[in-house]
Amino acid sequence: MKITLVMAMTVDGKIARHHTHYPDWTGKADKRMFKQLTRNAGVIIMGSRTYATIGKPLPERLNWVMTRRPQHFSAAQNLVFSDDPPEAIVGRLAERGYSQAALTGGATINTLFARAGLIHEMVLTVTPRLFGQGLSLFAEPLEMDLELLDRRELDPGTLVLHYRCRF
Repeated sequence: MKITLVMAMTVDGKIARHHTHYPDWTGKADKRMFKQLTRNAGVIIMGSRTYATIGKPLPERLNWVMTRRPQHFSAAQNLVFSDDPPEAIVGRLAERGYSQAALTGGATINTLFARAGLIHEMVLTVTPRLFGQGLSLFAEPLEMDLELLDRRELDPGTLVLHYRCRF
């Protein structure tokens, strides 16, 4: 199964100011691209704080929410809450017939998948903003070699960088 990390970040590498920061700081073109990428993947994997920030399941794709307390949530048709580790999630999704998924944070979930060697590609939107402090792409230091597959300007000053991950 192919896992693609899809995230927006500031020039100083921040994905949010804090854990409850709503992602309203990205442009319309980034939101359209996010919608397209995650719908095409068929599955969006996120942590419970990211889900709480969004506030509802995103339509037309399976929403898989990682949480330590799945019993505190109510599942729905396109919504799963799970405390499974990344390897088990990938296995369960493959059993359901999925061949790809979009990983959409937050930093802790990104780190769990990276440490397991399960992120195959990254699509990063770099916006012309600075937060100065906040949440980074990963919650812990880690090293990963990347191969640039594509780069393009999404909006004036906003770049999309597409990488292949090499563990």
